[in-house]
Amino acid sequence: MSVAETAETSAVGGIASGLVADVARPAEPGLRERKKQRTRAMLIESAIDLCDRQGFEQTTVEQIAADADVSPRTFSRYFATKDAVVLAFIDEVAASVAVELAGQPAGIGDIEALHRAHVQAFRNTKTAPPNQLTDERLLAAARIITSSPALLQSVAEFRPDAVNAALARRMGVPGDDRRLKLTAIVWGSIVITAISELGSQAEWSTVTVDDIVERIEATYTDFLEVVAGVHQPVSQVR
Repeated sequence: MSVAETAETSAVGGIASGLVADVARPAEPGLRERKKQRTRAMLIESAIDLCDRQGFEQTTVEQIAADADVSPRTFSRYFATKDAVVLAFIDEVAASVAVELAGQPAGIGDIEALHRAHVQAFRNTKTAPPNQLTDERLLAAARIITSSPALLQSVAEFRPDAVNAALARRMGVPGDDRRLKLTAIVWGSIVITAISELGSQAEWSTVTVDDIVERIEATYTDFLEVVAGVHQPVSQVR
């Protein structure tokens, strides 16, 4: 092969390699997409701040939009309701739990796997860097959820979030399978019961992540006793 042919072949190969690399490399979001991501993030942060300070029910879409320096019409382009923007924040928690759930051994039950995943993800928040789910953000989520019975109901409903997607893969079932929904709702009820009781019995300003974990552990133990048919002795009134 001549020098010219070799150079031509190398050039073609280099172009091909570049094309392959370009295809394999994820495209960077454009300016418009980055602006949309920033606006969405600002709306979530404004919702967190306002709902945490004044409660979910007392916070309006107009307040969230104003705090994020956008119009209510712009808010509606990103989130259909006030519930939706808070649930987007709750999805941060779900994403962290989903990572832990994916690493749980196959030999344990699915609800036990959910239990271990939540406890580990919550404990991780105590040492998490600011760009991940921190203990303060987890506590803010708990405070906001327990500030509204309506929001508690929304959180308790089955949603195709990251945890349930990971649970579906673990169970080997489709995302709309009834067994998946039952498992998710049962575990969700345990967590909601634990957090609701904690919020009603203590000042949230004094609650820590360890308190949440401890209450979930106790509620889960009660659940296992109920499932096993274990009855605590009740003193008879004479």
